[in-house]
Amino acid sequence: MARLYRVRWAMTLLFAVTTAGCLVVLATIAVRIDGQSREHVLDEAVTHRADGLARVVYYEDAGGLRLDGLRDDTLADSAEALGVVQAATGAAPQLREAKPGPGGLPDQAGLDEIWATVQHEQETVTVEATTADGHPFRWAVAPVWEGDRIDAAVLVGADPARSEADHTRLISWLTAGCAALVLVAAAVGHLLSGRSMRPALRGLEQQEQFLAEAAHELRTPLATLRLVVESGRSGRRPGALDEAVGLVDRLGRLVTGLLARARVEAGTQELERTPLRLDQLVEQTVEELDRAELVTVTAEAVVVEGDPELLAQAVRNLVENALRHGGGTPVEVTVDPGRVAVRDHGPGVPAADRERVFERRVTGAGSGGTGTGLAIVRWVAELHGGSAELSAAPGGGAVVELLLPERGEPGRAG
Repeated sequence: MARLYRVRWAMTLLFAVTTAGCLVVLATIAVRIDGQSREHVLDEAVTHRADGLARVVYYEDAGGLRLDGLRDDTLADSAEALGVVQAATGAAPQLREAKPGPGGLPDQAGLDEIWATVQHEQETVTVEATTADGHPFRWAVAPVWEGDRIDAAVLVGADPARSEADHTRLISWLTAGCAALVLVAAAVGHLLSGRSMRPALRGLEQQEQFLAEAAHELRTPLATLRLVVESGRSGRRPGALDEAVGLVDRLGRLVTGLLARARVEAGTQELERTPLRLDQLVEQTVEELDRAELVTVTAEAVVVEGDPELLAQAVRNLVENALRHGGGTPVEVTVDPGRVAVRDHGPGVPAADRERVFERRVTGAGSGGTGTGLAIVRWVAELHGGSAELSAAPGGGAVVELLLPERGEPGRAG
């Protein structure tokens, strides 16, 4: 049983780890897509401004660069950082117009790199360059043509920090969400593994129950068989062989009944219902007991429908229980229509315990039993649509009744 519980926890851990791995992969993909999408949106925004502003910067016929339109354009007003660089052939680019951002504009090394990039691409480009104080900015650089060469360029910058803050927030939410989902997945996995293991647990319980009941049923006849064989071997009991054969037959019937009950409980066999004389079944069962001389049977002719092996087992358990608790006093068995009552003259059972004695593994004080006898009686009764009850007998002792519907009478729900 402990091994099954360890397996359950191992399955729960495996379920959680697998779920966590899948979520990490999905979250990583989502984070990468979001980062690329935000960068693309930012690049489009600065490129749009740079291209628009490059159209209002032009050269006069005399060769001078006119920036009047740049100063009056709304695109320039909305830009976070703006600059116009110009370079003569072979010379380093110089700022002609500047609207610095929070950290200024790129330093000279940055301007040189930006100028080299736009000269190489011959079109608007987006680059990342730090401002003079080391603040990273995304820059769009749109060329301004003079004839067939690029003589100037418009730089429009945007601070990616705001977008990165949203991106960081997304990562935090994804981390928290994945952690919560892993916990939920672990709980669901634990629940599902428990449900999937119920048949195995039920099988183990049935196996354990079968072994306990087999020990309960076979202990007495095996002890009797041993005594008979030993007495026959010593020559003190001439009919020992015949008695041994009878006991072996009885053991065979007990084993058949045990197997039938185990199969019925496991759901692999239907209950066999055949018409039978309940009074004759009780008399025959009592005759096979070791101390049958202490048992008095008063019976009416009663016909019921049921499994003879299971009913015989229930009657045997009732009488053996009475003999065990009666302390050697007589036991009375009464068979009435729909009822088998067994009375002993023992100490009785307290009212508070009269239902508990029908539970498995509940034994009377000093009984030496296994706690399965009366539990089997009630199980057989309910299987046949009846019930089992225990009450105090007048004058002391206890009366246990096996109540069964007569043939043709509807069974009572157990």
